[in-house]
Amino acid sequence: MIRRFSAWMCLPLLTSGLILLSSPQPSDAASGGRIGGGSFRSAPSMPRSGGGFQGGGGYRGGGYGGGGFGGGIGFPFLIPMFGFGGGGLFGFLVLMTIAGVLVNALRGGGGSGPAQSSANGGGYAPVAEGPVNVVQLQVGLLATARELQEDLRRLAATANTSDSGGLQKVLQETSLALMRQPDLWVYANCEVGQVPFVSAESTFNRLSMTERSKLRSEVTSNVGGTRFQDKARPVGNADATSDFIAITLLVASRGRMPIKTVNSAESLREALRLVGAVPANDLLALEVIWQPEGAGEVLSTEELLTAYPQLQHL
Repeated sequence: MIRRFSAWMCLPLLTSGLILLSSPQPSDAASGGRIGGGSFRSAPSMPRSGGGFQGGGGYRGGGYGGGGFGGGIGFPFLIPMFGFGGGGLFGFLVLMTIAGVLVNALRGGGGSGPAQSSANGGGYAPVAEGPVNVVQLQVGLLATARELQEDLRRLAATANTSDSGGLQKVLQETSLALMRQPDLWVYANCEVGQVPFVSAESTFNRLSMTERSKLRSEVTSNVGGTRFQDKARPVGNADATSDFIAITLLVASRGRMPIKTVNSAESLREALRLVGAVPANDLLALEVIWQPEGAGEVLSTEELLTAYPQLQHL
């Protein structure tokens, strides 16, 4: 019965995936830059009896320590299935993540985290994590926004991306840099989703990899406290006034971000305000990805809209 229900639930998802895969994305358009980092840590487990507490495990090599769920999944995690907006690959990945968690729960494969209580009623009771909110905000600006490229390079050279405070500063500064260029905004799109905490990191990584795959190479990067500058490819501003700069902000937060559809300059301004205001304590992960970054490289209208088909003209 469970297998039959699981197959029924996954059928439309697989169909959607085939439709998306039938429209391949370009492997490259121009080189780019990247700033990011983060840590998906579970909340500390509370003692069932006795003193003290046990901290939840942090990110270790792509896995999760602590915050596990035993014997299935609670009803609140059904809610995010109806809580994401937008379409395309973002919505598909978010929906696939939620469907995977639900299928595992129906099959009784919830698994036990190390913070599970012991059989005799002592030990620690796991603290259930709420859903993680993921936002992907993309902006296409005229290439004359050279100050923006310079601001991003400065952040990549100086930002501390090894802790949430430094990442929050990067998010705030990037949002402000974008807000200071309203006359150069041409295209934008924002998609918002909620995923269970246990699968938030894998979902975020998939979205990040999708966006990074649109770059020919990463000339400038500062990720998790590690800086890199490709000496073989000098950086340079985009020169052609008819070409574009594409910026992607990918944010994972514990707190809800009530962002509405971005289809005008005013709605984009409001989205940037909300994203830039995410507090450091709520910020789990951040990616800022932009292109072009290499000297003499351009991103034409056709390349922009092919690589970022969800963009809407403002």
